[in-house]
Amino acid sequence: MVRLKRLRLVLRLAAISLLNSSLLGAGESVISKVPDATGKSCHLKFPAIKEETLYWDRPVLKDPSQGDIIDFYGSCNHDPLGKEEIQRQRDDYVRRQRRLPESEGA
Repeated sequence: MVRLKRLRLVLRLAAISLLNSSLLGAGESVISKVPDATGKSCHLKFPAIKEETLYWDRPVLKDPSQGDIIDFYGSCNHDPLGKEEIQRQRDDYVRRQRRLPESEGA
């Protein structure tokens, strides 16, 4: 009975640890954040959103090692997965698709 209680405790702790680490990982999307002298605006670098997820309810950022990095100058509390950024990247994606010739877009 004692072993069963210990096993349950270990499993609960492992589950809590995994949940916390995945939630913390979600907040680590900004690669660098450098505020200006006033502290009102920042230079942020973060990965672009995966194109296949741009229209999902919860878009996903690319892996930073892929090299598709956004340089952003603006508010220090800018969210790389916020509504404005998603819309900006959607608009950019549509513009790129319109520039491709038909044979390359397919």
